[in-house]
Amino acid sequence: MKFVDEAVITSRAGKGGAGAVSFLHEKYMPLGGPDGGDGGRGGSVVIIADENIGTLYDVRFKREIQAEDGENGMNKNMFGRAGKDALVRVPVGTMIYDARSEELLADLTAHLQEYTVAKGGRGGQGNARFKSSRRQAPQFAQPGEEGETRRIRLSLKLIADVGIIGFPSVGKSTLISVISNARPKIAEYHFTTLTPNLGIVEGADFRSYVVADIPGIIEGAHKGTGLGHRFLRHVERTKFLIHMVEITAGRRSPIEDIEILNRELALFSDELTKKEQIYVLNKCDIYGPEEEALRCELRTFVGDKPFFEISGVTRSGLKDLMNFVGRKVIEYRQKAAGQAV
Repeated sequence: MKFVDEAVITSRAGKGGAGAVSFLHEKYMPLGGPDGGDGGRGGSVVIIADENIGTLYDVRFKREIQAEDGENGMNKNMFGRAGKDALVRVPVGTMIYDARSEELLADLTAHLQEYTVAKGGRGGQGNARFKSSRRQAPQFAQPGEEGETRRIRLSLKLIADVGIIGFPSVGKSTLISVISNARPKIAEYHFTTLTPNLGIVEGADFRSYVVADIPGIIEGAHKGTGLGHRFLRHVERTKFLIHMVEITAGRRSPIEDIEILNRELALFSDELTKKEQIYVLNKCDIYGPEEEALRCELRTFVGDKPFFEISGVTRSGLKDLMNFVGRKVIEYRQKAAGQAV
């Protein structure tokens, strides 16, 4: 299924049913009085987060979502049936905006969390409601209220504990394929990965966590160059980042790559610059003595920040890296739990 992380739809709630104008006519009860029932409530449009859905693909092509109208009231004080709500299931991590004002209406970050984007109209009251000592036979009832109509924009931000960033072809997809259950497409050219990949990793103490491979972030990404502008927002929910680099003859140094991507993160959002980064030099199995100078420069540049040298192909250094990452995830979760208390 194609990965879709944006959708704009018009949501229309159902109209409330009209109240009934009716009078009881039964044998031996010539003056039975008004017995018109109330109309039913119109259905609402409700957005529900579902952890079993990973994309907005099914929603994107629905230009309009219409809830059911309520039924009209009936005689013998019978109420009309309420209209059915229109339930729209979206991935966990979906943000709901008003498409006109761009106001954030809701951020669905938990399974089965829901938000009503358009409320159904109230049903009208039947004439039985208006009977009084002065008004014995009311000849009127209320019409049903119109349901709300709202145009909304859905924007998905993936929820992952760890995000993997780096220039194309540095080995992000290979890494996520060997540490998790993700099976991304891998090839030796730019933008092989056209969508973010999520993988579940079995961490320390059998605590699993989610890792996201964020594709297409290159110089100019914050302005829409490459694929980065589309996917940079998926970095925002991660607790920390694995920043992957490589040494390639005839290209920039890995230090320049780090500086460029960190600048892109800062230009997109100040919050991204505050995220802790673990620096990883990949493809160490193919480096010889001629790359040693650049490796030394990189170690000096990183300083006391977490730094690992690995090979995603031979899996050299992976155990140490993932043990460290697993401990970090637990540390961040404990910190979040403490803040919640």
